[in-house]
This record gives sequence, C-alpha cells and structure tokens, in this order.
Amino acid sequence: MKITPAALREVIILEPDVFKDERGHFFESFNARRFAELTGIDAVFVQDNQSRSQRNVVRGLHYQIRQTQGKLVRVVAGEVLDVAVDLRRSSPSFGAWTSVVLSAANRRQTWIPPGFAHGFAVLSESAEVLYKTTDYFAPEHARAVRWNDPAIGIKWPLTGLPVLSEKDRAAPLLADADTFE
Repeated sequence: MKITPAALREVIILEPDVFKDERGHFFESFNARRFAELTGIDAVFVQDNQSRSQRNVVRGLHYQIRQTQGKLVRVVAGEVLDVAVDLRRSSPSFGAWTSVVLSAANRRQTWIPPGFAHGFAVLSESAEVLYKTTDYFAPEHARAVRWNDPAIGIKWPLTGLPVLSEKDRAAPLLADADTFE
C-alpha cells in the first residue's frame, strides 16, 4: 500500500497494491494492522456507510461536533471529488481544504481525521461511496458547513447545477458554524 499526505498533512491518500492476472485483479481494501503501521493511526472503525448519488450531487460538508468521526472513504463505482476542510480553530490550516479524486478505477482511499468536515461531488453519471467511521452517527451532534462558502473557496468541478439536500442547502457559513478548538 502506498501512503501519500494530501495538501493538509493530516489527510492521507491510500493506494492499495493491486495484483492482476488473467482472471482479473485482487487487492486488500483494508487491513487494520497495515493501516496503523503505515499511517501511525490506530483507528477503530465502528460503522460502515454507503451512498449512491447521481452526477453533480454534492454531499457535505459534514462532521460531528461531539462523537467526532475519523472517516476512511473509497469509491466502488464511478468517480467523485472527495473534500476535507480543517475545522480546528487552533490549527494553522483552519478553514483550508484539500481534495482528491476517488474512483473505482484508481482504487484510492482518503483518511479524513476527526476535526475535519467531509464532502464530495459526483463527477461520473453516478457513484457509490463507502466509508468507515471511528464513531457512530449521532444526529444530535451532526453539523454541516455550506458547500460553497466563499471563505473556504472549494473549486467544485461541476458540469451543471449542484444537487443538494435541504440540510446542505441551509448549512451555515464557516464563520457561523460550530467548530473545534
């Protein structure tokens, strides 16, 4: 497995070793021991989530203010731009973002640590996203930051108008959002 830090060093891009032959291919999508050895992160994942979305759907930017979640994100069908935003006020990169294209073809994964908001935009006709979390979903602690907040300035490569949930459409700007110390 190859590990590459993203522009925000706490966000990590993981690329598996893929073994190919005449039958097809095989790769290990997750191994807790190897993940800890390569990243120094001893994460315990307690929940797996999966979503299917159409082109130009933007999901996020989501996080939990308590019961914070680290997320290991991958795409099993299609392609997305996966985004992380640092919401830790004490961090020199507060309000900064990084992104990576995740797809079924490139098999990349991203580690989004606690203290970061997460979101993605679907670049293909549709996409299925799977992600592991280090804590359970807690609706009372769920928060969002506006996907197109100019203070953050994410460059979403959409080919049309974004398709948003009502929650994401009404999300506060970073200046008005609950954040981390």
